[in-house]
Amino acid sequence: MSDSPTPDASASDMRKGRTPKLASSVHDVNAEKPPFGSRFLTADADVFSQNAWDHVPPPDEHDEHIAASLARQRAAPCPEPERQKINDRPAKHWCVSLVELIVPGDADTSGGRDNFYKTNADNFFRDRNWLSLEFPELLAATAPDAGPQTVCEIGCGAGNTAFPLLTTSRNPSLTIHALDFAAHAIKLVQRHPLYTAPPPGAGRVRAAVWDLTAREMPAGVREGSVDVALMVFVMSALGPGEWESAVRSVWRLLKPGGLLLLRDYGRYDLAQLRFRTGRLLGDNFYARGDKTRVYFFELDELALLFTGERATPAQKASAEGVRVEDEEEGQEGAIVNGGTASPGIAGAHTPVPQSDGASSPDASSAGLTAGFSVPTPSLDPSSLPPSQAGATPAPESESDSDPSRFASAERAAASLHASGALFTAEQLGVDRRLLVNRKRQLKMYRVWVQGKFRKV
Repeated sequence: MSDSPTPDASASDMRKGRTPKLASSVHDVNAEKPPFGSRFLTADADVFSQNAWDHVPPPDEHDEHIAASLARQRAAPCPEPERQKINDRPAKHWCVSLVELIVPGDADTSGGRDNFYKTNADNFFRDRNWLSLEFPELLAATAPDAGPQTVCEIGCGAGNTAFPLLTTSRNPSLTIHALDFAAHAIKLVQRHPLYTAPPPGAGRVRAAVWDLTAREMPAGVREGSVDVALMVFVMSALGPGEWESAVRSVWRLLKPGGLLLLRDYGRYDLAQLRFRTGRLLGDNFYARGDKTRVYFFELDELALLFTGERATPAQKASAEGVRVEDEEEGQEGAIVNGGTASPGIAGAHTPVPQSDGASSPDASSAGLTAGFSVPTPSLDPSSLPPSQAGATPAPESESDSDPSRFASAERAAASLHASGALFTAEQLGVDRRLLVNRKRQLKMYRVWVQGKFRKV
């Protein structure tokens, strides 16, 4: 893939006087040099003087902030009756009648009422142009000589990956299956002008309602027919008891040798620490204000689920970077305004304002096109914050030996991989970012996990 930025990203970034993101956030830890465009912070006082600094981990005292946030949440979890309602029918919080927004007079026969899509409709998700940097395999499927290719986006929302990919495509034999368990999200996709009139020679988009945890295959998709599957902020919407079914469904979709591309929330991300009391459903599992759910993963959990083994040190690639977002930039500004205010030099912290967590599952990545992210050569586990275990976060040496730490992932892995690994990991990494608002002198730490898994 070319190191040149996309035209849209380049124009936007250059107007703002900053270098656009040119490389993936996660890369081969054995590479001799990090991707082009690295910047190194040589003095903490310089953190607000440039647009981008790379390899900036959280300061040591950030662990105390993590511990305080988790203790506050555990002291007042989600009440049991409310927890049962949220977990019993999670789809209904995504599936609402869009009578006024989709087809006037169209009755809602789903029985669900989804405030998420009713409130946000098709303007909620920004087009995910950053995917071309993180997952160039998607672009490879759009090449004119790629031949018949089937791409499946699981959790497609309003089609903000499917349609940009379609407009990029020069492959007339490309089929993009847009799948979501929210019926009205699928209606939004089907209403898009490109759904019925795709660009000539670009292929086509087909949309269907599908529950990732169901036994049935999606309508119009044969088992073992998909070349590339994409899951962005999807696994985190599932409870631990649903992980096994989800992994098995993805494996059934893919061809032998097919590729799963995954990106999701990482443990102790800003969004996790901001949750107010009454939102905790279980360990690292929360209900947003709109009652949609979100889990925050450790890298080892994803490795266990998809490969049956914990991540190896060589797999634990890490990207630690800093990105500057001006206050007037609305999408990231919403994150900045609700984030950890750290005036002055690195290391100064104030408590995170409590949030109802009703932000988009895409909000954390919405500005990545204009962002900066480069990897570190390796991930030192001792530099990570302590893992959650017990009533308060334990020191890492204790939590690492806690047999229950990965219990849910290990139970699912034991069943999934009893006869051999279903996938091999081609990429597995943590993307750590320090978001900076120079005007307000704010610093906020984001954590995402990313992987590429090849079906065995």
